[in-house]
Amino acid sequence: MSALLVLYFVFAGIRAVALLASREPIPVIMGAAMLILPLLGVWALVRELQFGRSATRLADRLAAEGRMPEEPVATHPSGRPVREDADAAFPRYRAEAEADPESWQAWMRLGIVYDACGDRRRARGAIRQAISLERDEIRGASAQS
Repeated sequence: MSALLVLYFVFAGIRAVALLASREPIPVIMGAAMLILPLLGVWALVRELQFGRSATRLADRLAAEGRMPEEPVATHPSGRPVREDADAAFPRYRAEAEADPESWQAWMRLGIVYDACGDRRRARGAIRQAISLERDEIRGASAQS
């Protein structure tokens, strides 16, 4: 999907340059807009790829530490968790994150459980918090060295 998006950006960029070369006011404005939109798209794509890479790295660290949430949650035939089971596991992880708000592990676990509950917005927020805390932890450790 990302490759198709990049291909779209290339073709939009080529078309935008052609419009800018026309030197007519309206095509130039359209060409400028066509350059700005793909640039915003590239920025969003890079940001999403960075988020995915960071989230995967933290999930791998949690798994290596043996701290991944492993609540028994029933699943539908499609593989999606039964929401009621996932919701029942949620309070424990929320309490853990509230008790230790500086722990990236607690926030990552909360994000994973939010995702299992189907709440993607909160999952991404908790995982972003985990990424930020882990980054701060690394900076703090390197500053002390």
